[in-house]
Amino acid sequence: MALLSLKNISRSFGTTKAVADVSLEVQQGEFFGLLGPSGCGKTTTLRMIAGLEKPDSGTIQFQNADVTNLPAERRGFGMVFQNYALFPHLNVFENVAFGLRARHASKAEMGERVASALELVQLPGYDKRAVDELSGGQQQRVAIARAIAIQPALLLFDEPLSNLDVSLRESTRSELRELVTRLGLTAVYVTHDQEEAFALCDRISVMVGGHLMQTGEPRELYEHPSDIAVARFLGRNNLIKAMRLSSSDASEGEFKTLEGGHTLRLPVKHSELSPLNQPVFLAIRPEHVQLRTNGDSGPNSLRGNIREIVFAGATSTVRLDAAGLLLEALVLQPDGLSINQECTVVLPHDRLTLLQNQRG
Repeated sequence: MALLSLKNISRSFGTTKAVADVSLEVQQGEFFGLLGPSGCGKTTTLRMIAGLEKPDSGTIQFQNADVTNLPAERRGFGMVFQNYALFPHLNVFENVAFGLRARHASKAEMGERVASALELVQLPGYDKRAVDELSGGQQQRVAIARAIAIQPALLLFDEPLSNLDVSLRESTRSELRELVTRLGLTAVYVTHDQEEAFALCDRISVMVGGHLMQTGEPRELYEHPSDIAVARFLGRNNLIKAMRLSSSDASEGEFKTLEGGHTLRLPVKHSELSPLNQPVFLAIRPEHVQLRTNGDSGPNSLRGNIREIVFAGATSTVRLDAAGLLLEALVLQPDGLSINQECTVVLPHDRLTLLQNQRG
């Protein structure tokens, strides 16, 4: 049974539908992500979970109890905001103890829990410091300490690392993941950063335009996006528009690309197939596109011309034109490749994905 369950929740602001009919489940002990571009509804969804916003329709259940109309202070959830929301007139101790005071904890319990929380976020001895004496990374840790000091049943994060520089963000997210795991907490984490979500979360729901598009483990989302919006958002993808040629009972799908007129084959499920006369999108990651200069051919092999090579340190991007079908390949070493060189482009059948939802 899921610890947290959202069932068909929606929220509008005026005529704008911020969240549209979202359903998801979070399991006990799970680090769950809500990932999507700015304005997609993920923060509004998190605020409804927290009780800071009320859904117009749908229900929110926690531990099998309906908490849709329960005030935020009675839900027992901890929340870390993007701007940390620390009180500048209170020192570190008082900031961390704020939730405990609201719950009427004793002085002894308060001191013990604050000390423990600061120890966990590696800020022991910082209790008397003023907030404005702390760096951004230290302020973020104080905000996390405040959230975990109340021993929350659920921990909510709203882009807590977005104000940190890149190097500090990378080190802090690994510490955050280790902390949540060590404490055995359940967390819901909102971010627009794909790399951050992949590094932290056990499962992720991708949101676009207020809709939940796909939920799955990071590798599943990356390698098998079900929707063109997910494929476009989750990193670089070669999106190939095509028409189905094969019959619905064929063991593999056969498709003709609209640009270049190439025939591509890939394994498909009968339930994924669209009508014969309806254009579809196939997707393949640049790192899965293979380049050969020896003229070898085989299944899903296309003749291509190298138009551009972009060096980016550890990898290089090779942009190709296969009779009008523009593709990108990611290679470790571009040695032996040059502009205007003819080559064979191979799109491995097990790396091609038929996008089930074709909304562009």
